[in-house]
Amino acid sequence: MIEVNDLTYRYPGESKNTIHNISFEVAKGEIFGFLGPSGAGKSTTQKILIGILKGYQGNVQINQHELYQLNAEYYEQIGVGFEFPNFYQKFTGLENLHFFSKLYKSETQNPQVLLEKVGLADAANVRFSHYSKGMKMRLNFCRVLLNNPDILFLDEPTSGLDPANAKNLRELILLEKEKGKTVILTTHNMDTADKICDRVAFMVDGEIALIDQPKQLKIAHGEKALQVEYRCQSDIKQELFSLKKLHNNQHFQHILAHLEILTMHTQEATLEDIFMKVTGRALL
Repeated sequence: MIEVNDLTYRYPGESKNTIHNISFEVAKGEIFGFLGPSGAGKSTTQKILIGILKGYQGNVQINQHELYQLNAEYYEQIGVGFEFPNFYQKFTGLENLHFFSKLYKSETQNPQVLLEKVGLADAANVRFSHYSKGMKMRLNFCRVLLNNPDILFLDEPTSGLDPANAKNLRELILLEKEKGKTVILTTHNMDTADKICDRVAFMVDGEIALIDQPKQLKIAHGEKALQVEYRCQSDIKQELFSLKKLHNNQHFQHILAHLEILTMHTQEATLEDIFMKVTGRALL
């Protein structure tokens, strides 16, 4: 779906490149996440893929067509959700969606149904100026889906959302994946990336440090051990056991057979732990 080779970009008037010779591919139906701190180049990369930023160096192909050769039809095929959404302040949420739906040639989805999906049905006739940050982000996602796009570009989609709405939005993104849609996600929220991304790219200072599946990263960088919390008489104890030949560990077998197990966890590294280990940078 997307193939990028040796992409470099420098903002006009700047003395240094913001993006440095990055290369990656995104398959059709994949959720691909760019992870990194603010200023890493995530949003710049996304803006190039969207077609907002011109004058890049390297090759960017969408469906085997060079990006700069694509015409206005490209915007019929993509949906874009910026981190700081712009809507008409005096329009209601429903009025905004009706307005934006008229920008497309193809048939659009029912705005009222989209509002129901994100839990904004009761706020459909409330002016956008009265929306909270979380409500604005949910309306923003509705706009992404309006034209039933083949590619979704999402910038910090769960920003400002409470846990329940963040979970719902992640599930909606996964539903789009099930339909065969491709999703490009930029975020510094490792929890969101871990739960929905097929692959992630760690990005720092305009460069990609590595690309891999979240599960593979956690296996490769995690401690191969099992932490067991158990009750021994009136005390609660914790012990760490190596996974190597664990079935032959007599002490572990004794705990399983004779004591009350309270919790048991493999020592997987978090994506944030791995990011700091690989890049030497924190997700700020």
